[in-house]
Amino acid sequence: MLSEEIKKEYERWSAQPLADADLTAELAAMDEEQIEDAFFKDLAFGTAGLRGVIGAGTNRMNVYTVAKASQGLANYVLKHYPEGKRAVAISRDSRHKGLLFCQVAAGVLAASGITVHMYREIMPTPCLSFAVRYLHCAAGIMMTASHNPAKYNGYKAYNDDGCQITSEAADEISAEIGKLDVLDDVKDLVDGSAWEKGVADGLIREIGPEVDDAFIACVKAQSVLGPDDAIDRNVSIVYSPLNGTGLVPVMRVLKECGYTNITVVKEQEQPDGDFPTCPYPNPEILQAMQLGIEYAKKADADLFFATDPDADRIGMAVKDADGEFVLITGNEAGMLMLDYICAMRKKNGTLPANGVAVKSIVTTDMAAQIAESYGLTCAEVLTGFKYIGETIKSLEEAGRADDYVFGFEESYGYLSGGYVRDKDAVDGAFLICEMFAYYKTQGISLIGKLDELYRTFGYRINSVASYEFEGASGFRKMQQIMESFRGIRDEIAGKKIVKYLDYAEGVDGLPTADVVRYFFDGGTIIVRPSGTEPKIKIYLSVTAPERAAAEAESKDLTAKTAELIRSL
Repeated sequence: MLSEEIKKEYERWSAQPLADADLTAELAAMDEEQIEDAFFKDLAFGTAGLRGVIGAGTNRMNVYTVAKASQGLANYVLKHYPEGKRAVAISRDSRHKGLLFCQVAAGVLAASGITVHMYREIMPTPCLSFAVRYLHCAAGIMMTASHNPAKYNGYKAYNDDGCQITSEAADEISAEIGKLDVLDDVKDLVDGSAWEKGVADGLIREIGPEVDDAFIACVKAQSVLGPDDAIDRNVSIVYSPLNGTGLVPVMRVLKECGYTNITVVKEQEQPDGDFPTCPYPNPEILQAMQLGIEYAKKADADLFFATDPDADRIGMAVKDADGEFVLITGNEAGMLMLDYICAMRKKNGTLPANGVAVKSIVTTDMAAQIAESYGLTCAEVLTGFKYIGETIKSLEEAGRADDYVFGFEESYGYLSGGYVRDKDAVDGAFLICEMFAYYKTQGISLIGKLDELYRTFGYRINSVASYEFEGASGFRKMQQIMESFRGIRDEIAGKKIVKYLDYAEGVDGLPTADVVRYFFDGGTIIVRPSGTEPKIKIYLSVTAPERAAAEAESKDLTAKTAELIRSL
């Protein structure tokens, strides 16, 4: 039975002459369960902006929720920035409604007197972060749902430093959004007239190729090769942009740097918001990588890599000693890149004396061991690449910009320079190819290099289990589960807890977060709800002197935590 409040809001939407005909048709076809899911809450605006299923309703991504969020952002910019500095950069990936949502957002901003710089074509998230800084904007908007399924879209908001907005800014923008009625206060801004007027008045402007050129130059500058380092750039490599934004910038960087033998997965080459060959376009999972691996086998390549739709994450698979392709986890790729960068910079005399690496709390502790072995400090931050971006900014403000060496998250996000403040799969692709080609020229495989790191620092197996909870009932269940985890203090999954941290209470000066962390002899368990999907994620880490023991322990712990979450 629908609540009276939900029923009333549904009827109000149904009675409106909506600007997007798709919404009218969807409303008419909804059953009660669909109505409740679409209207039981407003799509929340947080530090990750908005993300949700495309469709009609207050809990959906549509022209009205986008316009409402954009007006909140506009009010924030007007309040905090003087005339002459009121500008916002906008980009999008290949998802459905992306161009429409960008035009609506641009129209709202222009109607508020704010200049908009917008990419004509789809462009990766790191390019948006770069454009905010390059064009001296007050904020940025990226229309993307990252690696979510095709039914999603999203709205990432960036501050004037090219970093995703802080919690304080998100709260203030959310408060501005909360003052607005989703229909009545924005309906004059979603029919295209605001966009057209903004273009005619010169407030909406196209981002030119000089910005692209500057971005590409910054990525190429991330090379850590010395003048005498031998490297064969004719190695066979296969690449997939997973029907997203990565094709043009990734291929441009690699071709300009002399890589001559790159095969692109044809079925995943061109932008396509349906992602027909990989319904879940996430380079973390085998399903999305399988077609590229088949290409790599046919091409007799040793490396395959893929970027997600907005090209801020990158995954790879490499050939092992038996000729089979093995997926490299996000933690392992980060370990390999960190070690490669440090080793090469140390060899070539460019490693800073007070260098800093950065990782999130859910990222492998082996990153700290590798960093410290080269004399670097390893800073630990909350999950979310914006916290890595904030660390880069802090170093810059302290006059230590050159001390930043590398930052990464286990969720396949990497960055080796401060030219952007978000994870960058274009940079990741460039570094992975350089690392792979350099080692192959030396007769070393990436699998062999990874085994060397494990032998040096011990075998640490990190894994992530995700549990999905859709809709209104799922939202309530997630809250209940997190509350239940906070009641566990003595033993978890058969392990005696030796230390417990609740990040909602604040830990080591970090911002508060809905995360709990358990330490036991030989490993850790971290539990947190996803900030972008209706999921609870459990991060498991176990260590052992030998690989077989670590793998057995990880398998046992995974089974026991799965049983635990089913019981809560």
